[in-house]
Amino acid sequence: MEYDRTRALFDGSVRIDGVDATFDSGRLASDVFERMVRDRAFDVAELGLTFYLRTLELPNPPFVAIPVFPARQFRHAAIFVNAASGIERPRDLVGKTIGEFGTYGHDVGVEAKGVLADDYGVTPDKCRWVIGGADLPMAPFDFVPLIHPADVDVAPAPAGRGLSAMLESGEIDALISARVPQCVVDGSPAVRRLFPDYEAVERDYYSRTGVYPIMHVLVVRRDLSADVVQAVYRAFTEAKDLALERYRRGSLGQHMEMMVPWFTPLWDRNHFPDEFWAYGIEPNRAAIDSFLRHFHEQGLSRRRFAVDEIFADGDW
Repeated sequence: MEYDRTRALFDGSVRIDGVDATFDSGRLASDVFERMVRDRAFDVAELGLTFYLRTLELPNPPFVAIPVFPARQFRHAAIFVNAASGIERPRDLVGKTIGEFGTYGHDVGVEAKGVLADDYGVTPDKCRWVIGGADLPMAPFDFVPLIHPADVDVAPAPAGRGLSAMLESGEIDALISARVPQCVVDGSPAVRRLFPDYEAVERDYYSRTGVYPIMHVLVVRRDLSADVVQAVYRAFTEAKDLALERYRRGSLGQHMEMMVPWFTPLWDRNHFPDEFWAYGIEPNRAAIDSFLRHFHEQGLSRRRFAVDEIFADGDW
């Protein structure tokens, strides 16, 4: 996908050494995921970490990851509740029906469920789960196995119903969604966030855990040469570093090129001083291991993967 940290690759400012590469994107990241998993459409692709981990349990895993993380985000902000559901605090989710986008155990769902279990004692088996599209009706993804533990109640959304509308109407009590539901954007009084002051909660989470959650990883075909894989890693790192440097240089002019007022103090306050958006394994070991633990605890893998085994060998 085209982000600020990949834009230099899309516009040609950064090239992959020895490779005549073309770049493609999609309307949604999940469109790219489906093309990669179902059709093996790319030599290199961004893939949701949960989708990648599911491929590792296939008889002949088709991909291997390199430690480039195009998307990461704190996920307390991704939990929305119906205002009439009686949910005032995380523990009130027990016994409630929660919507989840796409599949049981998509990237945002794994992280949000992990936070709810670790910090509030709300494990997935204590809730009911409805899977579907966010603002539009959509059947659950069929390009990956629909895995969930036998003791967890999971069902597809009714035909013709999107989860956002179901949340607003009270058909479901809560929703986990990376995209802000349209009803929230439209200012519906029927829906609010579980954590209204999510920034403070997420800052506290980071200060306690050191985890800046990873959502997506870069994967490559297993038959790509080691030289090409290293070149891909170097190029994505260079593109990301260029984006960071643009923000740093922008501080000199109070980020005059940005349309967001007070962006400079926002940048000063919100970027982490040493390992901000780092690639590589070691700076991200805690975040990766946290995801792998949640993935296994939620019944999405037969065993708990180790951090190093999910990545290709390389000079990271």
